[in-house]
Amino acid sequence: QVQLVESGGGLVQAGESLRLSCAASGSIFSINAMGWYRQAPGKQRELVAVIPSGGRTNYADSVKGRFTISRDNAKNTLYLQMNSLKPEDTAVYFCNAEYTVNARRFAAWGQGTQVTVSS
Repeated sequence: QVQLVESGGGLVQAGESLRLSCAASGSIFSINAMGWYRQAPGKQRELVAVIPSGGRTNYADSVKGRFTISRDNAKNTLYLQMNSLKPEDTAVYFCNAEYTVNARRFAAWGQGTQVTVSS
């Protein structure tokens, strides 16, 4: 199994930056892709950015040019650098890992970290 723990959320003003971190543990070698999702009050969870193992990163249109996803394999940590934050970026941000064990695919989620952007 894979366990994920996020950190780095907080309250910032519009235009400021935050960096989220996601520490992975467990069956790290089985991870196929990692990503960030977010869920605002009353809305469905949506993809923010994803980084497949050995593949190209992909971003939601709403964050392109402002957010950067990266992965430090030596530290087993996923990051999300968020710049030029907007009030509409306010949400709980979740780290996700997709992994395969014995040819079966699984998904792991972190507990979430709150990001609040004031105008």
